[in-house]
Amino acid sequence: MIRSVSAMVLVLWAVAACSGSLDDPAPTESPAPVEIEVGRVPVPGGELYYETAGSGEPVVFVHGNAGDLRHWDLQFEAVADEFRVIRYDVRGFGRSTDPVPGVPFSHHDDLAAVLDHLGVERAHVAGWSMGSGIAIDFALAFPERTTSLISVGPWVNGFASDASREMSSQMGAVFRAGREEGSEAAVAAWVAAPFWIATVRDPEAGNRFRRIAAAQSFLPSSGPNPRVALRPPAVDRTEEIAAPTLIVTAEYDIPADVEVADLLERTVPNAQRVTMPGTGHLMHMERFDDFNSLVRDFVQTAAR
Repeated sequence: MIRSVSAMVLVLWAVAACSGSLDDPAPTESPAPVEIEVGRVPVPGGELYYETAGSGEPVVFVHGNAGDLRHWDLQFEAVADEFRVIRYDVRGFGRSTDPVPGVPFSHHDDLAAVLDHLGVERAHVAGWSMGSGIAIDFALAFPERTTSLISVGPWVNGFASDASREMSSQMGAVFRAGREEGSEAAVAAWVAAPFWIATVRDPEAGNRFRRIAAAQSFLPSSGPNPRVALRPPAVDRTEEIAAPTLIVTAEYDIPADVEVADLLERTVPNAQRVTMPGTGHLMHMERFDDFNSLVRDFVQTAAR
């Protein structure tokens, strides 16, 4: 029997004490402390690391490839002042365990396990890039648990086009580098890929992505992986997505992701699309204030 891991509660920062004479200006009120609960969810073949903060409508953020829950650093605390925010490391990334050969799993079932562990019946599910594919699979597998869907830098599993095949060809070099020379070589190949150079508009955001990528093993993409895909694939079932859906793409997003945004806009019954100007695939890092406002407004509306 797998036993649950007790969650730890951490205080991220505390209210600073202020003192001074009567002549000093009145101290400004410090923000309330943000309490972050962290823990691990037992799943077949391993554990998933998660963090949660805030209260209210549950919003879960699913990170992209070559990264971990830190892809959402600029959203986590900012949104936790209004909602219960949940983020976790997808199996094989960050502090979650790697897939075990011979132990089948699916990312959408893993996400359901995180929500079960936290006692969350329904949530707004936001995913970026690879995480968008996981979020969409979850919305199809568990429609009764999906309050709304937010697809950022959109991806849907099973999608294929000339643009996606070109991107996959460039990504092949990344994963070969990971297998043959390790994660440092894989990250170098990633940030040098033409599709990536064209989409990064803010060097600071690009460096943030690179630092997070440098901590990854690249095993889920370059080694044996017993992941069980949703069948039929999501790309053939987008018209079944019942949840209110926000599609967020960008002026300089990766071409294949723009095509996925087009597909979702055409086929998802209750969808709206936003194209963020002046930014690319890292839109939630490059223009985080605008992005966070989009998320807030959409979740507030979808929760009514």
